[in-house]
Amino acid sequence: MNHWGNVLKERLDTRTARVCIVGMGYVGLSLGVELAKAGLRVRGIDLDLERVSLLNRGESYLVDVAADTLAPLVAAGTLSATTSFEEAGSADAIVICVPTPLRKSKEPDISFILSAVENLLPRLRQGQLMVLESTTFPGTTEEVVQPRIESLGRVIGDDYFLAFSPERVDPGNKRFTTANIPKVVGGVTPACTELAASLYRHVTSSVFRASSPRVAETAKLLENTFRSVNIALANELAFACRKIGVDPWEVIDAAATKPFGFMPFYPGPGIGGHCIPVDPLYLSWKVRLTGYEAQFIALADQINRNMPEHVVTLVSDALNDRGKAVRASSVLVMGITYKPDVNDIRESPALEIIEMLARKGARVSYADPFTPQLAIEGGKLTAVVPSPEALAAADCVLILTNHSSFDYATIADRASLVVDTRNALKAYRGSRKSIVTL
Repeated sequence: MNHWGNVLKERLDTRTARVCIVGMGYVGLSLGVELAKAGLRVRGIDLDLERVSLLNRGESYLVDVAADTLAPLVAAGTLSATTSFEEAGSADAIVICVPTPLRKSKEPDISFILSAVENLLPRLRQGQLMVLESTTFPGTTEEVVQPRIESLGRVIGDDYFLAFSPERVDPGNKRFTTANIPKVVGGVTPACTELAASLYRHVTSSVFRASSPRVAETAKLLENTFRSVNIALANELAFACRKIGVDPWEVIDAAATKPFGFMPFYPGPGIGGHCIPVDPLYLSWKVRLTGYEAQFIALADQINRNMPEHVVTLVSDALNDRGKAVRASSVLVMGITYKPDVNDIRESPALEIIEMLARKGARVSYADPFTPQLAIEGGKLTAVVPSPEALAAADCVLILTNHSSFDYATIADRASLVVDTRNALKAYRGSRKSIVTL
């Protein structure tokens, strides 16, 4: 390793390095907290002024980051945030954690990465490490980011260092967090990889060195493609089991007793969050440029995206069986976040389901302790309290997210009709004919 690399490694190893994180959302804030806890000085950059203000007051805006963890770090001056990119000039390491959504055409949208890099370029200096954590298509680090840095006359692996390390944040997961999930790093050169590993050793004890950024980028996409395909299989199983009169959840539980060769995945109302609905399509898009069509990915995406319409059909059929039309019926939706016990509605299938029901003339309301208000097509909804009276008054109670705070015994007891897409009422289904499942 040359002079610049040795200087940076010493700063990383002795925890005297300054780290700048661009994007202080689920990934950036969690990473910043762990680095600050390890003793590094972290400065976050985010264009959301409210988010920056909350962080600088020591107030957490994420359910996975406790205020009593964040506040002491802010008070000690080891973690802070700003809206200005000027801070990047004094950093030893810069980590980019910005969103990478899909365009309406289902093509990758890396505009947030490009914007971050363009804002950073005037501030870059020799001896810095830049790590891209944003999930993206294979080749982004070397084909998109690297040329922009080299346009400044920087030599990657010599006087500037560049790597990719995929984020692996799982919101709401109490068992696996940023602190104990292994990190994968792939640098443009061996020196880049080693320096990125030195940074992440302060976060987790397990760092896997990939041979290139492209391998690390593809590994991330494989992780969530694996999940997408297996969720699609579980959703298709639900369709098949409905046809033959078998409970899909019981089938999965029975199969899961096998101690090898099987991993349980469960059906649901659709896929949500920033990863599973998006990441596989980044991979299939990149592969399609070579003339190859990733058929498995496309089929899984189709099955998963058909689930909201299937749920609406279940509600319609269930109401019809009781002599009611969807139009003018009251539907109380339980849970709208994409997974339990998080405050994240990105890509949540509940949003599409609510709008589809509303377009059919249903009077839709919702209960969700993590989302007090919801903007939908044509207006706004305000969360209601799922009291016994509210449950009894609804023509249909639709469980879309199985938050732990919901009183499922009361739902089963008071609701006249429940469409349960999460098997939340498993304990009550044997004695209730009013419960419909996927």
